Amino acid sequence: MIADERMSAFIDSLDTGNTPFLNEIEKEARETNVPVIRTQMQSLIKFLLAMQKPRSVLEVGCAIGFSALLMSEYAPEDCHITTIEKYEKRIPIARENFRRAGREDRITLLCGDAADILKDLTGTYDLIFMDAAKGQYIHFLPDVLRLLPEGGILLSDNVLQDGDIIESRFAVTRRNRTIHSRMREYLYELKHRPDLETVILPVGDGVTISVRKSGEAASQEGIIYSGGAPEWRSI
Repeated sequence: MIADERMSAFIDSLDTGNTPFLNEIEKEARETNVPVIRTQMQSLIKFLLAMQKPRSVLEVGCAIGFSALLMSEYAPEDCHITTIEKYEKRIPIARENFRRAGREDRITLLCGDAADILKDLTGTYDLIFMDAAKGQYIHFLPDVLRLLPEGGILLSDNVLQDGDIIESRFAVTRRNRTIHSRMREYLYELKHRPDLETVILPVGDGVTISVRKSGEAASQEGIIYSGGAPEWRSI
């Protein structure tokens, strides 16, 4: 837990909740140990949707469709959501949840490895929500940024790894060291790219919100990015 548990519980107690159907899907997910976004993350997404009013959303990591349905419920009526999932056992459940919600015309589910699917996507998305395998965020980033227009928002969940992100890699269990180093690299890139303005927040298990700057604003930063932390140099 990143934030104090009592404080998190207090903040969650003020939440106004969701629709009965979303509550049902969330309950089913928790009972079957399917990960769904936490209450504070749900509130943050609703806030961003109300502020930005996106007409197109891309989600990387659908699971059983809870977050896609949440975004569909609170986004503008003309917003279309494209979501990606590769875990075969969850895909039919997500499809059925979209059908039950009557949102099949507003949500497109793409099945397969996000690394392959992202390369084939064209156009732009006003909001991109990254919630897939944490060790792959850094590999998805080039295609994600290609799909993010000026003023677009990139939202990334679970970036602080229950606080392990601040530990030395040798203090992290061996099986998590690759994810640990890749997430550190991901955070470094988001914070140092001249074309992004990024904030890291201790919401849930950590979240980043990145806004794509205009080309002019990025050029005024006076920094050349040469790819990968920490290869930065001033002009």
